[in-house]
Parts: sequence; C-alpha cells; structure tokens
Amino acid sequence: MTDQALIAVDKITEGGFAEAEVVIDGDAESLVLYREGDSVRGFLNICPHAGRRLDWAPGQFLKSREGHLVCAAHGASFALDSGQCVAGPCKGDRLRAVAVQVRDGHVFLA
Repeated sequence: MTDQALIAVDKITEGGFAEAEVVIDGDAESLVLYREGDSVRGFLNICPHAGRRLDWAPGQFLKSREGHLVCAAHGASFALDSGQCVAGPCKGDRLRAVAVQVRDGHVFLA
C-alpha cells in the first residue's frame, strides 16, 4: 500500500468527482474518484470505447440525471457502483476499477 494521499475527502463534493494523477505498475495514470458519503470509488479515467479520457476538461466530469458518469467524448454512461457501461457505444463493457481507501480524511491508493 502506498502512503501517498491522493486528495482530501472533503475536496470531493458529496456525489461528485475529482481527478487524481497516480503511478500504477510504473505507469502514470489519471483516476476518476467518486465520493458517496464517507466512501470513495476509483476508476481509471479511460473510456473503454475509444481509450480517451472521460473528463471534458481536466478534472471536470459529466453526471447524468440518472446519476451515471458520462464520457464527454462519445456519451457512454457508466454506473457508479460498478463501472458498468449502461448506455452508449461500449454498452456491456466496464471501467477499470482501481482500489482506493479512505484513511484519516484522505483518499489513498490501496
């Protein structure tokens, strides 16, 4: 486990997103962090449809009325509990989850 804090939990709005840059297996990666209460979920910031980032600007993500994360490039919609694509060009595929944990008010790579 890494001891590097990615972001303070209170910097992510309830039901909102943040972006964090991390190194996984020696590669620099962008993560989408989603906060729900005291828990945070992490996914690679890559749409499985075309391999592009999900955000429309760095750290700026779209959320549908239904509560799904929406890819800014092609409109694919992802369930935030599982990363499953529920609509759009990659329906049935899913985002790659990245294990994170909340400790002492901060989000860490697990």
